[in-house]
Amino acid sequence: MKIASLAASLLVFLATPWLARAADEPNLLRLATCQDSWLDWKTDELRMGRFVAHLEQKFVRSEQDAYFVPKAATTLLGHPVAQVYPQSVGTGLGFSVLVNVPFVQARQSFEKQLGRPLKCSTSDGMRACDLSLGEKKTAMLIASDNPGSKTTLLGCYYYYEK
Repeated sequence: MKIASLAASLLVFLATPWLARAADEPNLLRLATCQDSWLDWKTDELRMGRFVAHLEQKFVRSEQDAYFVPKAATTLLGHPVAQVYPQSVGTGLGFSVLVNVPFVQARQSFEKQLGRPLKCSTSDGMRACDLSLGEKKTAMLIASDNPGSKTTLLGCYYYYEK
C-alpha cells in the first residue's frame, strides 16, 4: 500500500510542470511573445471583439491603473499571472504580462519560447532584455535588479524608447 501511495505521489510530482503549463492562456501567450501583433488585432474588429469579451470574462480591470487582474489562477509560460497590460506600460506601446516569478526563471522560459536568446542590460536598478523580431515587434523582459524581486514583466512592444 505504501508503494502505491509513493508511486502516486511521484507521478503527481513529475506531472506538475506539464499541468502548470497546460493552463496557459493561448491569446496571452500569442500576444506576449509576439506571435500575434496587438497592432494587427486592433484593426480586426471580430478578433478584437472576441478577445475583449474573453478578457472581461476572465479578468478584472484595476481601478487604479491600466491593467487587468485574473479572476482565477492563470499562467503564462507556466508562471502565475499577476497583471495583464493590454496597451502600454510606461513609454512602451504593446502587450505585456506581469508574472510572479523571479527574473532568471522568466528569462529562461521566455527565451525557450522565443527560440533565441535575449540581449540584456542592467541600469537604474532595473534589468531589461529585448529581442527584435521584426519591424514594430520587440520581445521584452523587465524586472527590478533587487535580488529579492519575485515579479517580472514580459511582453511584445511595438514602439518604445530605448
